[in-house]
Amino acid sequence: MQAYLSSSSFYDYDDAGIQAFSDKLIKNGMSDLEKAVALYYGVRDGVAYNPYVFDMAEHAFKASYCLDQGQSYCIPKAVLLGAVCRLNGIPARLGLADVRNHLSSPGLVEWLKTDIFVMHGFIELYLEGQWVKATPAFDAKLCARMGVAPLEFNGKDDSIFHEYNGAGARHMEYLKEHGTFEDVPFQKIVDSLAEAYPHLQGTLHLREGQSMSLGAND
Repeated sequence: MQAYLSSSSFYDYDDAGIQAFSDKLIKNGMSDLEKAVALYYGVRDGVAYNPYVFDMAEHAFKASYCLDQGQSYCIPKAVLLGAVCRLNGIPARLGLADVRNHLSSPGLVEWLKTDIFVMHGFIELYLEGQWVKATPAFDAKLCARMGVAPLEFNGKDDSIFHEYNGAGARHMEYLKEHGTFEDVPFQKIVDSLAEAYPHLQGTLHLREGQSMSLGAND
């Protein structure tokens, strides 16, 4: 399990900001399960979900960068949760999958030219003798605007995207799992995204004041 407890350039829990973030959420006497639940909600709602800040620069996948920005998308938010869990002695590993989002906004579908999201990220935590999936991507405020119940996490059951939204319409469908990883497989993610969305190569101005880069060396 040591590989899933170690710090790395991505799971950089030696960062003072990450340690302070953890200290605000963890109380003396908490069990590992209670710590994991508290950290999950801290990341889910403490960092806003925003796919339009998507950045393929290597530093953008760091837990500390995600926390500093205050907004991010699924992979960095999963890495941040993994980092604070590792900091507190809870083994964590990144999971990646391709998903179809049936409730994507028209603008997001137009940008990607598809409703399929490759390399969707979640985290797996080792709690009470088993690996449990946690998905801290969508914050509660965003879910309220979308009419989707935010994902809850109890530390015992897998927490992945709801199959249906509150109105009974199809929401998120998992298409392909890429496995789990002890560290962020940066090059695999870059290559997969470049293959899936070749039209996004270079820099795109998504909307006023926002840009996105798929350049690995940017």
